[in-house]
Formats: sequence, structure tokens, C-alpha cells
Amino acid sequence: MTSVSPGALAGLRVVELGQLLAGPFCGQLLGDMGAEVIKVEPPGAGDPMRVWGQGEEKVQWEVIARNKRSVTCNLRVPEGQALARRLILTADVLVENFKPGTLEKWGLGPDELLKEKPSLIIARMSGYGQDGPYSDRAGFGGIGEAMGGWRYVVGEPDRPPARMGISIGDTLCATYGTMGVLAALHHRERTGEGQVIDTALYEAVLQVMEGLVPEYDFNGFIRERSGSILPGIAPSNVYSCKDGPFMIGANKDAIFARLAIAMGQPDLAEDPRYATHLARGENQLELDERVNAWTSTLTIDEVDALMIEHSIPAGRVYTAKDMLADPHFQAREAIIEVDTETRGPIKMQNAFPKFSKTPSSVRRPAPSEPGQDNAAVYGDLLGIGARELEAMQAQGVI
Repeated sequence: MTSVSPGALAGLRVVELGQLLAGPFCGQLLGDMGAEVIKVEPPGAGDPMRVWGQGEEKVQWEVIARNKRSVTCNLRVPEGQALARRLILTADVLVENFKPGTLEKWGLGPDELLKEKPSLIIARMSGYGQDGPYSDRAGFGGIGEAMGGWRYVVGEPDRPPARMGISIGDTLCATYGTMGVLAALHHRERTGEGQVIDTALYEAVLQVMEGLVPEYDFNGFIRERSGSILPGIAPSNVYSCKDGPFMIGANKDAIFARLAIAMGQPDLAEDPRYATHLARGENQLELDERVNAWTSTLTIDEVDALMIEHSIPAGRVYTAKDMLADPHFQAREAIIEVDTETRGPIKMQNAFPKFSKTPSSVRRPAPSEPGQDNAAVYGDLLGIGARELEAMQAQGVI
């Protein structure tokens, strides 16, 4: 571990129900900020995230389950529901991402829980939200990306909608869920009241769609797929160098003038086709071709040096391999090495954002086995004896 800071949320207990990405990523964010996160997994194989990821060895679990303890509980049987209720009522926050109505079916709905513990904060993540005509539909992050407007605008204009190489719908929903928890904690601090936070995958995506809705409502304009550019913002693109791609963002007037000097073509900044933001946007294609013709004659290192010299926003297009070698990533500890329980040291992204007084940290590696903390949590926290735990395990409750 790189830090032993307790974090800004030290002393806060979170019970995490649900599987895969949205709920667990919310739990990861809260855990990174110092909360004690108790993850509830189904007996047996546990959360499917344990075997998700790319590459021969599936190690994504090591990130999303860090700073968590694992207990097992069969939520589909009355005994498991009763056990989960006891655990939840010891917590400050409940995080769940089941299909709406599932908690209620198990007798664990917010109305019942808040009657017993009015200060409880319940963060709910689902495809379409807890109400409305679509609320009972199954939903994954990709569906939220499609309905929220993201998929339609991503990709090349002459091809079907594309996707990012990550599950952005899930992580956006989890991030907004985390924001909701933090705001609800502030409200509870003043009033003592808990509440329910209802986050939908499609609405989380909708939140980051900028002017997409008002542009249509006011102008009748529908954004279309535009490939690697943002229409009207030029030059701002990935350009080809002799040895690979390089990103340049020089769409502001003063910055474009500096780019023109770096290119050895200072007159471009005075050319009526490129002199203003609007003009560059109208002539975006030909301007990108000019910039690309120039970068194609140079290496990435050469272009990068010129961008730094002339104070032009630019950057290399990184893979994970590049990140691990970059001195800036190293200086800011953006990537850390965590000594995992079964796989040894693994590098991963650090806790984020940075705090000056209460830094977040990875204090605990991901639990290697489902339910490995059953004795500690159910025994120490709930006072359940070893013999009773053994009986629960034999009955398939844990």
C-alpha cells in the first residue's frame, strides 16, 4: 500500500448489494475515500466480476473490490434476507443495483428499512430508475448509453453507432450515485434524516450530453456521428506522425496562432479561412488535412517538443504500457502497486480525486474468496457465534 490514510469517509459503514459494475463501482469510490465497505456476495462463485476483464488472467476484480470486505448471503431465502437486514441496519449507507422491486420482494425495500433506521441512506442504481413505464425492464450500461444519447453520436458518420472500450454507462451511474451519497450525508448531518438516491443508467449518460437536448428543442438540430472530431471545433484532432498518432487541441484563436508558428506557416493565423473560431469550424476538414500533412513529416517526439515550446495543448495517445512508463504518472502516483492476496503485486489506478487533508488510499486489497470475512463481520459485528455460522453455511444461507 502507498498510504495508510483513513480517508475523508473514515467511520462510515457501507453495505454493498448487487453485482457487476454500477453498484460495485459506487462501493469502490466510497471505499477509496475511507468508508468501510462490506460487500455481500451470493454463496458459491460470488460476484461475476471476479472473472470479468481482458487478458488471460482476469484481474479487474482487484480494482473494483479493493477496500472491501466480503461476506456471503443468499438473499433469495428468508433466512438470508433476515441476515442481510441485520447487517444493513448497522450501516450508514446501503448501495444496491438490482432490478427495481427486487429489494421490496425480499422485504428489504427502503420503506421498511427507513422505518427501522430513519438515518439510513440508500443509493439505488438501475437501468431506468425506480419508477416510470420502463422501470421494470432489465437494463445494462450499454442500453443506458444508447437511450441516453451517447451511442448515437459515437463513431464514424458512415457506420453504425460505436461504443467506448469501457462500460461508461455503468461507471457514470455509479459516479452520480456516489455524488448523491455525499450530498445525502450533508443533509443527514443537518437533519438526522436518511433518504433514497435513485440513479438510472440512461439519466446518468444524459447528464453528460452537453447541449444535445436544447439544441434540438430550440434549433431543431440533431447531433450526428462525427468520428474523431467535434464539429466546428478546429483544429482539435488526432493527427498522424511518422511513428504513430498524436493529439493536438489548438482551436482557440491565440493557440492556433502559436500552432501556425510552430508549423512554420504563421500566415495561416491571418488567413480568412482560419483566422476566427467560426471560420476554422467552417473549414475544419481542409484545416485538419493541413495540420496532418505537417505532422506526417515529423516523429511524435518532434511534434511533442514543438507543442511544449509553443505552449499548445497536446498529448500522446497512451496505452496502459505508455502510462506505466510516464514520469508524470509516476510523480503524481496516478498508478500504484497493490499487493493483492493471491496474485502478488499488481499495478492499478490510484484512488482519486486527491485530498489535501484526508487523502484517499487503497488500504485493503480485494477479497480473494467470497465470504472470507463472514466470521469477522457476522461474528464480531452481529455477534453470531461460530456454531450458528456453521449451521447457516450448511443450509446454504451463507
